[in-house]
Amino acid sequence: MRGYFGIGAEDISKPMNLGALMRTAHAFGASFFFTLNAHAKVREAYHADTSRSFGHLPYYPYENVAALRLPKGCALVGVELTDDSVELPRFQHPSAAAYVFGRERGSLSRELQALCAHMVRIPTKFALNVGVAGAILMYDRLLAHGGYPARPIMPGGPQLELSEAPRRKS
Repeated sequence: MRGYFGIGAEDISKPMNLGALMRTAHAFGASFFFTLNAHAKVREAYHADTSRSFGHLPYYPYENVAALRLPKGCALVGVELTDDSVELPRFQHPSAAAYVFGRERGSLSRELQALCAHMVRIPTKFALNVGVAGAILMYDRLLAHGGYPARPIMPGGPQLELSEAPRRKS
């Protein structure tokens, strides 16, 4: 898979949500994790993160949006339910991206939205838990950048060519 990605959250306040999001980012191969204006109690997130992500991927706790620093060429992608957001199934993921999720009881700040190169939304009826939303987004990125062939037309797994099919024992 080419490129890299990071995962972040703005104003996150629940340690279990941060732990779940970090664990999922670690599982999907994120290159880094960041928070913006995170609540002080999220330092307890290591209790919720059974993969011990803090020891496997860099964590950057930024005090505010103005302090955010991303690698050169890394596109900031806001994940938010806005009218102008692109629905995730129609979104082409940048090869170098940092995805940022909004606060648990609100939206990405207008200041942060203004910095985003792209805004994307998961097409649901209402907002999802940040950990669930993160998993859906990272899975979509994996499908888009993972080099998987097109899905088969018929239900089930890929159809084998006759030369690849297992032979029955007589």
